[in-house]
Amino acid sequence: MSSKENFIWGVATAAHQVEGAWLEDGKGLNIWDAYSHTPGKITNEDTSAVACDHYHRYEEDVDLISDLGVGGYRFSISWARILPDGKGAVNQKGIDFYNRLIDGLLAKGVTPFVTLYHWDLPLALQMEDDGWLSYRTAEAFARYAEVCFEAFGDRVKHWMTFNENWCTAVLGNGTGLFAPGRVSDDEPYIVAHNLLLAHGLAVKAYRDGHYEGQIGIANNCDFREPLTDSDEDRAAAQESLEFFYGWLTDPVVFGEYPAIMRERLGDRLPEFTPEQKQLLKGSADFLGLNHYTTHYASRTDQVENAVSSEDGNGGISDDQQVVLSSDSDWPVTSMGWFVVPWGFRKMLNWIHERYNGLPIYVTENGTALANNDVETAIDDTERAEFIQSYTNAMKEAIEEDGVDVRGYFCWTLMDNFEWTRGYDMRFGLIFCDFETLERTPKASYYAYREIIQSS
Repeated sequence: MSSKENFIWGVATAAHQVEGAWLEDGKGLNIWDAYSHTPGKITNEDTSAVACDHYHRYEEDVDLISDLGVGGYRFSISWARILPDGKGAVNQKGIDFYNRLIDGLLAKGVTPFVTLYHWDLPLALQMEDDGWLSYRTAEAFARYAEVCFEAFGDRVKHWMTFNENWCTAVLGNGTGLFAPGRVSDDEPYIVAHNLLLAHGLAVKAYRDGHYEGQIGIANNCDFREPLTDSDEDRAAAQESLEFFYGWLTDPVVFGEYPAIMRERLGDRLPEFTPEQKQLLKGSADFLGLNHYTTHYASRTDQVENAVSSEDGNGGISDDQQVVLSSDSDWPVTSMGWFVVPWGFRKMLNWIHERYNGLPIYVTENGTALANNDVETAIDDTERAEFIQSYTNAMKEAIEEDGVDVRGYFCWTLMDNFEWTRGYDMRFGLIFCDFETLERTPKASYYAYREIIQSS
């Protein structure tokens, strides 16, 4: 691979999925604390109260990260651990925890990559300010970001403002599947607008503070391959990618939403003021990509193997005017996601071309296997093969296509609280026994270590 010495191999987690300690050391409640304690919302009525107990076991986890041989660890900070009400007084014990984690990583030669927001909005901001439907929440986020930059910016040089804003907007305020569980055709666009403005405000604070480092954003997108060579299907695939990744990335690069969205949505899509466009334009030093699967895209609904937009993680389907489908030969993961490595390569190329070669980090890529028995789970050759095939596709994008990919972060370090699926979906390289909290590295942990060593 080109620039091998600069390429970062890493592994990723999110605070709410691993930390536990939900009521300890001054942490405030967040919307997922409330949601996961609401009957009927989570598989098996699981909660995130303990999760992997990473808050108390982080030293053991840092050792496992170090032994894996990665150069980077991507983790998120729990906003409510730093500012229990989302605003107001800073909780020093929260700052202390992340200081211990960051220092522990650096002592092992592992570079911290910090995500400021991975879906766990402080509950007070949802209850008092209507969450991301309000610009006040964007202003509160900017202050929270400044607190983090000041506390950790001397050691953390790689920042991401947000993780998967598409999920916050569509699953949280469109389909109602995720916290805060609101259902609406129009709210996702308002939520996304405020998330983007929050990003812009935080990046301005970072740059005005003259911190030494880089700041970007991690958006998710599945690839869309035209079902046929027809102009209609090509347009469907392109527009689907613009509605998915472009919606939340175009503004931070170009200062404006994709033209197809402005044209199709009219006044349902909020507009940026000239000042906001300036705030957003060029506000990402790099682009993160969380990528898991691929679909065919078509204009016609007369297709075989059609998938619903919800199953297809595809966006607000009526607005997209696209029909998604699959190939019956594609392997399927326990989450129902298709394994299509060539789609990953094409996705990286699409981002590279659209955003004028801006550096890319693969901030998430991995697979779920629903094996809850430790003996079965640790023999996860399917996951090892998935990682091998996807990293091979990424290397082709870098070496043969010239895409500027700076790093790859496997999702995820260890089995954890998989949002609405609770503990029945395991994405980890390490098996976590949720009764004893014992960690056991799987075959994929060693396979990934080998990939890193041989790169």
